[in-house]
Amino acid sequence: MKSSIAIQVLPVVDSQEELIRIVDEVIAFIKSSGLHCHVGPFETTIEGESYDQLMDIVKECQHVAIKAGAKQVSAYVKVVYNPNGEILTIDKKITKHA
Repeated sequence: MKSSIAIQVLPVVDSQEELIRIVDEVIAFIKSSGLHCHVGPFETTIEGESYDQLMDIVKECQHVAIKAGAKQVSAYVKVVYNPNGEILTIDKKITKHA
């Protein structure tokens, strides 16, 4: 893997139920990418070979949240990118803790 991102999407909505529903839609979109991902309690981590593909997913997460009914959306994003080598993968980071 050459790239990894972690994204936390925070939709502005009127209830916790709406927040959960919209975040679930964003997670479903991420999973539909077919890339390896891990859903955690605060963020979803996605990894892939293409930095641009991951950035497109980050951008589209905002659109998905708005289309799902969020009045506004904020996102916190962490990025690891190594175009000339490998990164530490999700599995290497968490397998021993599963």
